[in-house]
This record gives sequence, C-alpha cells and structure tokens, in this order.
Amino acid sequence: MPAQESLDELRKHAEKGSPEAQTALARMYRDGQGVRQDLGEAARWFRQAAVQGYAEAENSLGFLYDYGGGVPIDHQEAAGWYRKAAVQGYAEAQLNLGWLYDSGQGFPIDHAEAARWYRKAAEQGNADAAFDLGVMYEEAQGVAQDYVQAARWYRRAADQGMHIAQLSLGRMYANGRGVARDRAEAARWYRKAADLGLASAQYELSLAYSSGLGVPPDQVAAYEWMDLAVFRAHGPIREKYSAARDALTARMPPEQLAEAMRRAEEWKAKWAH
Repeated sequence: MPAQESLDELRKHAEKGSPEAQTALARMYRDGQGVRQDLGEAARWFRQAAVQGYAEAENSLGFLYDYGGGVPIDHQEAAGWYRKAAVQGYAEAQLNLGWLYDSGQGFPIDHAEAARWYRKAAEQGNADAAFDLGVMYEEAQGVAQDYVQAARWYRRAADQGMHIAQLSLGRMYANGRGVARDRAEAARWYRKAADLGLASAQYELSLAYSSGLGVPPDQVAAYEWMDLAVFRAHGPIREKYSAARDALTARMPPEQLAEAMRRAEEWKAKWAH
C-alpha cells in the first residue's frame, strides 16, 4: 500500500535522526493524518528535531507546551522553545513569543517586548503579527501611539485577506486616523470583511448604507447586512444588532423588506455550504 510504504520510509528517516522527517512524522501524529492522533507521540518526535535546532519543531513543541498537547501546560517552557525558533527568524515563533509577552503568560506582561517580536514577524509578512502591531500602535501599547503606523500595519494584514484587519482599516478611514478621512474607502474595506462573514463589519456596512456614508443610501442593502450581522453574531452584541434591524424593519415598505430578506437568505445558504 503506497501510503503505508511512505509512512514506513518516513519513520526510517526519522529514526535515523533526520529533523525534517521527525518533524513531518510529528505533524502527522499531531493532526491525526495517516496515523491515529497521538499528541504525546507528536511531542516526542518534535522534541527530537527541536534539540537539533530545527526551528519548525522548536516552535511546534513550544505550542504543545503553551496549550497542553501531549505535555503539561508550561508557558515558560513554551517561551523557551519559541525563543529558540524566533532567534532563527522563524516568523510564527516570533508571533507566538510576542503573544506570550502580550498576555503575560510565563512572565510579566511586557508590551514593548511583544511589539518587538510582532514587528520581526510582521516584517516577514505574517498577517497576524501585522494586525497585532497595528493594534499596539493604535492603542499605544509598548510603542508610542501612531495612527499612521497603525493604518500601515492594518493594511499589511488586510491585503492578505484578514477580515478583522480589513474592519480596523475601514474604521481608520471612517475616522480619518492615520489616513485621510474617506467614507467610500471605509465602506470598501467594510465590504471586504463583511463578505468574509465578520458580523461587526456587516454592522458597519449596514450603517453606511442606511445613512449613505461612502455609498449611496440603500435601505434594502442596509437591512440585508444588518440581518447578516444578527445571523453571525453571538451574545449581547447580537441583541444590539437585532434592535438595529428592528428599527430598519419599521421604516421599510413590505416589498423592500421582502427583497432584503431574500438577499440575506442567499448569503446564509452560501455560508451553510
């Protein structure tokens, strides 16, 4: 059986000490691909590659310690492995190390150190790190507040399709923070995030259509996106969106309401598949 032969060959290379093979085998055990999932076995193989200085394995072993997969949760141990990979330039480990400093798990919160590691990962194109760095510039955490830099890093992440970054960039345009105020550009970014199913972006886009901010006033579109925001939201925020949808309903002719509901149902059916 070719798959079994491939697994046996990979295991042979791993047992001979190949860190690439050890890491590949560890991933299979971690993800349950081609073998029964076994996080303890995953940790064992990641460790064998990690002690050889293989960055991907160091990061992956750190992640298992971070979240307790096959080993006890130990944030300091996680940080140690993340750091080994991070100093080799491994972007995901730089991001993970930044998160530990940002949350204070394993050691005291240090936003400046978090920002330093986020920047290293972001400069390599890591979208999560770019977004987190944007937040730090916007909220003056670990760096001086700088809306221009915030918008710059949000854009880096937004251009990679990260919906929360698209929403954040849209809000920067709506408020004229770090960029010239541009309601049309704000709506364009809200739409990108809304299309990806982000409820808060759908809410902002609905408000834009309701008031004609950056887009022509369109009550049908306003209801459509608010209904979708209700559909995608959870908890108390869902109640807020539901109240806003009720307010729209109260001032819409029946034929407009029917069309808006039809459009919303088309979106819901698409997401269901």
